[in-house]
Amino acid sequence: MNRFWITGLALPLAFAVAAAQAPQPRKGGGPIVLGPNDKAAFPAAPKGFDKKRDDIPHGTIEKVEYDSTTVGNKRKMLVYTPPGYTKETTYPVLYLLHGIGGDEEEWRRGGAPDVILDNLYADKKLTPMIVVMPNGRAQPNDRAEGNVFQHAKAFETFEGDLLKDVIPFVEKTYPVKKDRESRALAGLSMGGGQSLNFGLGHLDTFAWVGGFSSAPNTRSPEKLVPKPDEAAKMLKLLWISCGDKDGLINISQRTHAYLKEKNVPHVWHVDAGGHDFPVWKNDLYLFAQRLFR
Repeated sequence: MNRFWITGLALPLAFAVAAAQAPQPRKGGGPIVLGPNDKAAFPAAPKGFDKKRDDIPHGTIEKVEYDSTTVGNKRKMLVYTPPGYTKETTYPVLYLLHGIGGDEEEWRRGGAPDVILDNLYADKKLTPMIVVMPNGRAQPNDRAEGNVFQHAKAFETFEGDLLKDVIPFVEKTYPVKKDRESRALAGLSMGGGQSLNFGLGHLDTFAWVGGFSSAPNTRSPEKLVPKPDEAAKMLKLLWISCGDKDGLINISQRTHAYLKEKNVPHVWHVDAGGHDFPVWKNDLYLFAQRLFR
């Protein structure tokens, strides 16, 4: 039986795709079919990009709590502040989302975001930014427990939590810029779908949007970008990427095809790999460098 990895869970491909699809289940992922446009837009990250270097300045990750009026209780998220962080400087913000089997800790557990970003700062390849890693499962018990595919509604509810609770908390607590061109939204798998859904659905809030290996919760391209001309004018960067061995690549392919047809500028990047962190680490390395320029 074909299997693929989704945020740390090894699951039968047909079951995973059908269970993750909302609201209409989809049976089977089908074969991986690559076309001439399905190739890397940029070279892969260099060897050691995700390895800690002791001889450079390091940023800080802290876990914080905020009051969620959307959910009705306190919730947790991780906040990365860059090397040299000071409250006398205002920073743009990247909101970085996890997948269906993860939580606010998933990127730190599997993706080494602080290490990747620290190394980019040391190499002078990054605009200083704050990175927020929230929990995209907006329900009272937001742990990744039991059958995580039953929580599809909670991932939809996170749209309100992000806009009404997470962003206001960050902008009240940290010295951040508050205009749309200073906010980016990206994520992996289910979080990639959320990022495309919420980011493209709120271009008044986000100017930089990225979907890494976006899952079947991703809205159809026509719903994602109903006004292509408007999106083309407002977006600073739209990033669509996936691994060439990922059984869900068709989700990203259809989005790319629509954007290309409608002349919406975007990056279409196909990594070498599957539905896993080696691909997502590379995506973060490449995507982060292009933010807030």
